[in-house]
Amino acid sequence: MTDAPQLYLMTPAGAQASALGPLLTEVMDRFPPACLRIRGGAEEDELGRLADMVREIAHARDIAVVIDDHIKLAQRHGLDGVHLTDGARGVRYARDELGPDAIVGAFCGNSRHDGMTAGEAGADYVSFGPVGDSVLGRGGPAPLELFQWWSEMIEVPVVAEGAITRELVEKLSPACDFIAIGPEIWADDSPAGTLAGLWI
Repeated sequence: MTDAPQLYLMTPAGAQASALGPLLTEVMDRFPPACLRIRGGAEEDELGRLADMVREIAHARDIAVVIDDHIKLAQRHGLDGVHLTDGARGVRYARDELGPDAIVGAFCGNSRHDGMTAGEAGADYVSFGPVGDSVLGRGGPAPLELFQWWSEMIEVPVVAEGAITRELVEKLSPACDFIAIGPEIWADDSPAGTLAGLWI
């Protein structure tokens, strides 16, 4: 793979729709992502408000929107699919519920086996992480070698996530289709400015 990876943007966990809108718009206008993922951590009503707001902003820019684990919210709010945080286990069910055109992604920690199982079950992409020093995931970090092997051997697109740094972006870029960024930028006063320092 020689093309540069695309940005896969995540909302802050537990975000409030009213506060996030202007910040999200600025980030997406400066750095259009290939996909936007709504992270969980809020009450279902707030997630619903967030889903409606994010969908309007993203779909106006032809950007797909997925949400962590909530198949019913994805259906109810017209989102493009789901990101499953428990590996391959729910992929077939999500595909059956959402249909062949929906996006179904799976976070598989640092497990090559889970990633392959998710791909075989019909996942549109597989996410590995954390790639940096983070509490994300089950077990140790996902090594660069995993992404290198995956990009050479497997056709299912791969996402790197978890404690992304500029150095990791540079190292991972040749071996990834997407790099997921979210927690790395939202704690700062200018998320778009912070992203400018991270992204290639």
